Amino acid sequence: MRIAVIADIHGNLAALEAVLGDIGAQRVDRIVDLGDRVSGPLWPGETLERLVALHIPGVRGNHDRQVGGSAREGLGLSDAFAFDALDAAQRQSLADLPFRMAVLPGIEACHATPGNDERYLLDDIRDGQILRAPVAKIVRRLGATDARIVLCGHSHRADLVQLPDGPLILNPGSIGCPAYEDPSGQPHVSESGSPHARYAILQADGAPGHSTVEFRAIAYDWEKAARRAEANGRADWAFALRTGFMPRSEA
Repeated sequence: MRIAVIADIHGNLAALEAVLGDIGAQRVDRIVDLGDRVSGPLWPGETLERLVALHIPGVRGNHDRQVGGSAREGLGLSDAFAFDALDAAQRQSLADLPFRMAVLPGIEACHATPGNDERYLLDDIRDGQILRAPVAKIVRRLGATDARIVLCGHSHRADLVQLPDGPLILNPGSIGCPAYEDPSGQPHVSESGSPHARYAILQADGAPGHSTVEFRAIAYDWEKAARRAEANGRADWAFALRTGFMPRSEA
């Protein structure tokens, strides 16, 4: 079974279309989406329409939950942009996505961790960056599971960890948002280091320890996406889309 694992599209239709084109050439059996479909100053409505038309199953990310709420008040800039671009039925469809799901027997999907849609599973924050967390922390965050493979997103950082006596955990990276800044809690940035759209292909064989993962980084018209972000007043997004980094202060 070959599964294309996508995550964190964040309304970047141009990146999504490039990834879908690549997936079409890879002979995959199914696609699963790990959430945060629309939040961002790009093409939230068009992105959601494309995913719905393709009947791609997936889980609800923290930004899907926020955009899918009943109130615009208190939303951040990216969530508010998406909220305004969607009608009530579209927002409800985001709210109705499952928190976690079984992709196949033994393969589970969540956005962040199986118990919290805003907590990193594989990552810690150190010196304003996100880096691989110690194995003991990953095990605690994961909690009890019978899954042999766990799929997660949220950090936008592609990674693969085989837990000792536990499951294989796969984060495919972000399709549409290669870098971001989170000023809440412990302020930090996530930076992929290039503007490519990222996803992964999981070759899930039946025996534990015999699955293969291929990380893919796809070129697309990121200048088009950056210009769209600029037109919608988000120079920070434009910089991230062009470079895979966040802008740095000269101070």
